[in-house]
Amino acid sequence: MFRLIAVALLCAVLHLPAARAQDNAQAVAEIDAVVHAFQAAIVARDQAGLEALFLPADNSWLTVASEARRVEGRPRVRASNYRDFARFVGTTKAKVEERFYNVRIFSNGSIGTVYFDFDFIENDKVVNKGSESWHLVKTEQGWKISSMVFSLG
Repeated sequence: MFRLIAVALLCAVLHLPAARAQDNAQAVAEIDAVVHAFQAAIVARDQAGLEALFLPADNSWLTVASEARRVEGRPRVRASNYRDFARFVGTTKAKVEERFYNVRIFSNGSIGTVYFDFDFIENDKVVNKGSESWHLVKTEQGWKISSMVFSLG
């Protein structure tokens, strides 16, 4: 009987989900600074500042339309890049801002993720809202955004 209980306990333990490693508090704080720098660069219409936050190559940027914002004949998932966005921010005459809510940051010190809800604002009017997710990598020059996915909500 004891052997049966021991085997049952061992099986139960082996099927438990693995515990997530503890987040690296310093890395989370550094990534949070990237998040704030991103927002500040938008408000300042700082194209170069935005571009500096991204890994210069080997990155991706995807827009995913919600059902409500889907346009017939256009793909739901569209690829773009950070340079197009930075160029828009740097050249627009509109007052622009992106507000983040429910920001969650995770990192082990080498890689990190950020997930949040957002409102994108032009001339004091919300023109898009949705959710956004970033992957970041720690480089010799600091944290860089390697990929971004956001919804057109």
